[in-house]
Amino acid sequence: MRDPKEIIKRPIITEKTSDLMAKDNKYTFAVDKKANKTEVKYAIKTLFNVEVEKVNILNVRPKRRRVGRYEGLKPGYKKAVVKLASGNSIELFEV
Repeated sequence: MRDPKEIIKRPIITEKTSDLMAKDNKYTFAVDKKANKTEVKYAIKTLFNVEVEKVNILNVRPKRRRVGRYEGLKPGYKKAVVKLASGNSIELFEV
């Protein structure tokens, strides 16, 4: 297994993910493009010391961006939605 800090890049905090955290105990992270579900589960368990119930992974496609007459792409990334077992939470997100 790779180092967990290489697998988990950053948390994704939006209005939609905040609702998922409150209602379903699901947390969203941007992960390494080569990561799979078992690596993400291992990384979350070791970094945050919580019990992971389920992991869903999806690829976010690059988006077109335009600034004036210049056009380019916003890079794509891989996103993981992690459902924790009941009674577990990650303190990083609680404000």
